[in-house]
Amino acid sequence: TTDEAVVEINIGKLNQLLDIYEERLSKSKYLAGDFFSLADLQHLPWTQYLVTACKKGDLISSRKHVSAWWEDISSRPAWKKVAEKMPK
Repeated sequence: TTDEAVVEINIGKLNQLLDIYEERLSKSKYLAGDFFSLADLQHLPWTQYLVTACKKGDLISSRKHVSAWWEDISSRPAWKKVAEKMPK
C-alpha cells in the first residue's frame, strides 16, 4: 500500500524544486540556457510519469514557465514516439 505521509513529504520537496525551476525558466527557455540539452532531456521520462501515471500534472501546469517548458520539450517528435510506447 501507498504511504500517503511519504507521498505528501515528497510532493512538498518536488514543489520546492519546481519553484526553483520556475525561477530559472523565467530567465531562459531551457534549464541550461536557451538551447535544449541533456539537462532537459533527462527530465522527459520522469515528468511524463508524474503527469500521466501519478496524475500530478497540476504540479507542472500550475507554474507558467515550467508548464511552457514541459509543453515544449514533450512535444518534440522523437519524444512523442517514445511516449507512445510508455505505459499509461
